[in-house]
Amino acid sequence: MTIAVTDLDAAQTAPSFTVVPGAVVHQVLDGARREVIDVVEEAYRTHGAGATVNPPSYFLRFPERPASRIIALPASAGGAIGVDGIKWISSFPGNIASGLPRASAVMILNDQRTGYPTACLEASIISAARTAASAALAARTLTAGRSAPRRLGIVGAGLISRYVYEYLRADGWEFERIGIHDLSAEHAGGLRDRIERDGVPAEVHPDAESLVRGSDLIVFATVAATPHIDAPEWFDHHPVVLHVSLRDLAPSVIRAAANFVDDADHCLRAATSVHLTEQETGNRNFLAGTLYDVLTGAVVPPAAGTIVFSPFGLGVLDLAVAKLVQGRARDAGAITVDGFFHELRRHG
Repeated sequence: MTIAVTDLDAAQTAPSFTVVPGAVVHQVLDGARREVIDVVEEAYRTHGAGATVNPPSYFLRFPERPASRIIALPASAGGAIGVDGIKWISSFPGNIASGLPRASAVMILNDQRTGYPTACLEASIISAARTAASAALAARTLTAGRSAPRRLGIVGAGLISRYVYEYLRADGWEFERIGIHDLSAEHAGGLRDRIERDGVPAEVHPDAESLVRGSDLIVFATVAATPHIDAPEWFDHHPVVLHVSLRDLAPSVIRAAANFVDDADHCLRAATSVHLTEQETGNRNFLAGTLYDVLTGAVVPPAAGTIVFSPFGLGVLDLAVAKLVQGRARDAGAITVDGFFHELRRHG
C-alpha cells in the first residue's frame, strides 16, 4: 500500500532556516575549545568506523589567477553527529597584502530526514577551529609515548597558526618558549606579540632552519604551494611535526619520518607532500597509519624518531563543529529566516 504525503504534512515538517553570522560562531566557539577537540575526535572515530560519506574535495581553479582557489567539501556524518552539508571555502593569498584574511567560507547544513537546508553559517571560523582542534588532538595523541614537547615552533604566522596555538594552550600544553618564522617580519611580530600577552616567551626566527632545529613540536601553516623544506637533517632531533599546510616538506623529509594522515585516500592527492612522495616512490609504504589507527590503538607511534602528521582536512570535521554551533546559535543571536522555503505545496 502506498501512503501519500499530503501538502499539509510537507508544510508542517519543513525545517526552519537560520543564518549564523561570524560573530555568533565566534561567541559559541570561543569558550568551548576543549569541547571542540572532543567533537573533532568523535568525528574522526565516526569516520574511521565507516559511518560517514566524505567525497573528494572539489577544487575550483582560475587560469588567470593560479594562486587562488575555491574548494567545495561535501560530507555526511552519521552516528551522534547526524547531519549532511557542504563547506564552500575560498583561498585567495593576495588578500593578505591588503589586510584581509586569506580564507573566507560559508557552510550549509541539511536535515537528514527531509534534505532541506537548515542553516547557513559563516565558516572561516569553523574551518580554523576544526583545523586547530585536529592539530591539538594529533599533538596529544602522537606524543603520548614520549616526553612532552616544551619548545613549540611555528612556521607561518597567519590566523590558522594563532588558532593552533590557542587550541594547544586550551588542551593543557605549556611551553618554555615559542619560536615563529614567517616571510613577513610584520606578521611574525604580530603573532609573537599575541603570544607574549599570555606570558609565554616568544621569539621571531630569521630563517626556517634555526626554528626547526630549536623546536620539538613544529606547526607548518603556510600558503606554500610546493615544498620548500628539503633538508631531512634539520629534523635529526626527532620532533613531532603538525604539517597543517600539507605542501611544505619535500619527499626526502617525508621519507625520513613516521608519517600519519587523517585519511590516506584524501591526503595523497592534490600535490601534497605525501602525494609527491607516493609519486616518487611508487607506493605508500612510508605511511605509518592514520590518526584513527592511533586513537583506537591499532598503531602505536614510535617513541623515538621524527613524526609528521599531515591532515587533509575532512569535511566531516567541519560538519561536526558546525552542528555544535548550530545547536547553540539561536540563544547566541542566530537569525531565523521565516518563509525561506516558499513552494511547500506541490501544486500551489
